[in-house]
Amino acid sequence: MSARANPVYCGVDTTDLVGAARLIQSIAGGPKPAVGGIKLGLEFFLAHGAPGVRYAFPAPVRATGVGFFLDLKLHDIPNTVAGGIRAVVELAPTYITIHASGGREMMRAAVEEVAGQAAKHGVPRPKLLGVTVLTSLDRADLEATGVRADPSEQVVRLAALAHDSGLDGVICSPLEIAALRKQCGPGFVLMVPGIRPLGSAANDQKRAMTPRQAVDLGATHLVVGRPIYKAADPRSAAEAIAREAGVNDL
Repeated sequence: MSARANPVYCGVDTTDLVGAARLIQSIAGGPKPAVGGIKLGLEFFLAHGAPGVRYAFPAPVRATGVGFFLDLKLHDIPNTVAGGIRAVVELAPTYITIHASGGREMMRAAVEEVAGQAAKHGVPRPKLLGVTVLTSLDRADLEATGVRADPSEQVVRLAALAHDSGLDGVICSPLEIAALRKQCGPGFVLMVPGIRPLGSAANDQKRAMTPRQAVDLGATHLVVGRPIYKAADPRSAAEAIAREAGVNDL
């Protein structure tokens, strides 16, 4: 049996540039990275931009094969989202997020733009992931915005739209993994936040699950933030979470 690829992406949710670089080197550097990928999001990118990405996640670390998830959650008219894609593809992210609720034309514009820009810059085509329902939202939160549906129902609806629009996968909570894997097939990427190892607090995640439970249901990648970056020893914490998810060759 082949070794299971490390599904853990560490969410580096900070504006501390030096601290982010130190954390990424600790968990992703060296011959045996403790994580499968690094997530840099809107907070970091607005503070530091592309130069900050290159500083915190430099080429020698990326050369280990660790993935790069650029979680910007783009959501605007099609032309503007295409422009946002155009601006970041040269960073060669593995994944970029856009909001599925932006609609079919917006997603199709992003799909077209990401392919063209990858060819232009000579980088692998970043995969586009649709944001469905944020894991911080429950039914009451959705109803307050006029959506009369359970979060799980809305996730399935938006994931189907993302799939039909050509996206490579979606962001979903652990509770929707099984339904989306059945609906969208084995090749559709399910990037799953709301992951909390055994014994940790859920914090602001209202639909959380352990790493092993999520992997067993069919998650492709697991996004874990605070349980890693707030740990006294982030590398050991990341390794423990990866082992909990079934990775044994760290």
